[in-house]
Amino acid sequence: MKDKVVLAFSGGLDTSVIVPWLKDNYDFDVIAVCINVGQDNELEGLEERAYAMGVSKIYIEDVKETFATDYLFPMLQSGAIYESRYYLGTSIARPLIAKVLVDIAQKEGAVAICHGCTGKGNDQVRFELAIKSLAPHVKIIAPWRIWDISSRDDEIAYLTERNLPVPMKKEESYSRDCNLWHISHEGLDLEDPNATPNYDTLLKLGTHPENAPDEGEIITLTFEQGVPTKLNGNALSAAEIVKAVNELGGKHGIGIQDIVENRVVGMKSRGVYETPGGTILYYAHEAIEHLTLDRETYQYKQQIGLEYAKLIYDGKWFTPLREALASFVTQTQTHVTGEVKLKLYKGNIILQGANSPYSLYSEDLASFTTGDLYDHNDADGFITLYGLPSKVRALMLQNNKQ
Repeated sequence: MKDKVVLAFSGGLDTSVIVPWLKDNYDFDVIAVCINVGQDNELEGLEERAYAMGVSKIYIEDVKETFATDYLFPMLQSGAIYESRYYLGTSIARPLIAKVLVDIAQKEGAVAICHGCTGKGNDQVRFELAIKSLAPHVKIIAPWRIWDISSRDDEIAYLTERNLPVPMKKEESYSRDCNLWHISHEGLDLEDPNATPNYDTLLKLGTHPENAPDEGEIITLTFEQGVPTKLNGNALSAAEIVKAVNELGGKHGIGIQDIVENRVVGMKSRGVYETPGGTILYYAHEAIEHLTLDRETYQYKQQIGLEYAKLIYDGKWFTPLREALASFVTQTQTHVTGEVKLKLYKGNIILQGANSPYSLYSEDLASFTTGDLYDHNDADGFITLYGLPSKVRALMLQNNKQ
């Protein structure tokens, strides 16, 4: 009986080549596993393609609700954004995918887990750190770090020589990652950071702001303890909300980012990311936080968000630090409940108002009209004490000039 290997299988070029390569070089029974985190359109004919490549078995696991509830929304609550602009769409899916791979490997008694990540990318780090955290004794096979194949041209030739179907055309070979949260585009002309993307053909989730409707659209999002629960007053599941807001954001040209980022492995890379729904949800969530969090908590949480983003980007989801920070974030969300109105217009998100039963905003205090809660004369003593260090330093400098 042959040993089994579990392969993270997308049906794309890389993982399609890996199936015959594993059979040629290890004589494994290859069990393909596709984890559906929202790439529904890519799953058509996937089972047939997998068997055509020579797998012995395939799992197609739909985990969209788990993805939204246990990964996307905790990230949203944290405010994590990598290097100011990346909403971590690819990064945040990797720990869940790795977990499902480990679960199936253990169920099948597989001796190894294989992935199709290149030796230059971030995903090899994310997958392998997660697998090591969940199943430290399982062998990991990373063909791109072993085989003689060095390009997509080589991959296409490898399949052609074996009379196996090629799942893409050479001229369309952007490297794309799609899930419920976003889609990323890398490679080809995008490898030149000075090249202007051809948005008319590149974009998949939405349209460019120039081509968005001339009339804006107002939407309402409802949050409960930092989690979006309703869109326009309609209760939806976690995955349904993300999908619906993605469609709205895409329609209005929201969430397109052209980024040069710092990879974990030390190099810079350029990609175009579409995160229409995520961009809207982050904006709305922050609007509720501005109402409900005190100054010290909000500002400290901003620091936590930076570290949280780095942990997700670096593949350290299953770590004590990430879990500890998650506990802090959860505590801060206790009163992040309320409703936000937004106008979506040609790539812009425009706040139309927000309210919360836990709002710390007091109209009596904020008003220029003197009220019972605040006496303008109180500011005199406050400023004297608050500015005392500055005054003492200024006196010292004056005395030393004499």
